[in-house]
Amino acid sequence: MTLAPQSARTSTDEDADVALRADCLADSAGGLTFDMAETGESGDTHLVLLHRDGIREVRLPLAPAADGRLRAALPSGVELPEGRWNAFAQTGDGEPQRLTPGLNDLRSLVDRVPSGARGHVAVRIPYATKHGNLSVRSWLRAPHAEAGELHIGQDGLGVHGQVYGVALTPDAYAESAGHEGTGPVPRIRVHRDGALFRFTVDYGALPAGLWDLWLRPAGESGPRVRIARLLDDIADKKPIFTYPKVTLETADGPVTAGPYYTSDNDLSVAVTADSP
Repeated sequence: MTLAPQSARTSTDEDADVALRADCLADSAGGLTFDMAETGESGDTHLVLLHRDGIREVRLPLAPAADGRLRAALPSGVELPEGRWNAFAQTGDGEPQRLTPGLNDLRSLVDRVPSGARGHVAVRIPYATKHGNLSVRSWLRAPHAEAGELHIGQDGLGVHGQVYGVALTPDAYAESAGHEGTGPVPRIRVHRDGALFRFTVDYGALPAGLWDLWLRPAGESGPRVRIARLLDDIADKKPIFTYPKVTLETADGPVTAGPYYTSDNDLSVAVTADSP
């Protein structure tokens, strides 16, 4: 049975009074296991992940496990397109019930280093929504440029990272592109060490605005890869990872600049013109 689009459902993200709770266990390969108590209803039970677009869904059978529990597995080999997925339990043809989070064991996601042998990086992080419901944030990047240490300088931002699914060549460079369709600005030289890269963003070269950071691992003729931080257990880094801002003089006057992570955990830089 296909779930109705969220706009037509009464069991949405605003309903946090559902008693069904699911524990989540993440493995280092990118898979998830969900455990929950039996529903007490007759019929086959499925864990249903519904994309926020209200159309796409993934159904996982919940099979009996130990101690009267039900268990569903989302292996790393099962594709989960990028986005946010709301979690439900459905028995037979009954009404799907929104799940709330139990215990999340995400220790294997901390400092995870995927092989990248499949040419992509798959990340799934279960989390509690602001209404207390269980959802899964999924990323599927092919290739992927993982942001590591950020070094805050007075005139710029030092970015260290690692690329997956593509080789770094001598033609590699980084670039920044503005949210308002401006840019990219002049290319940024990249220093390579195998799959590791580092470069420095010159704040003075960026006009006021929001600037997304990209990596061109094979130069202009190769893929354009968004730089992001995905390989840990934090689903939404924007309110958690905060960095100091610096004030500097530019050809256009004084500005305040600093890095931030977007709601998709992509790395960007904000440059704000200071008032006279």
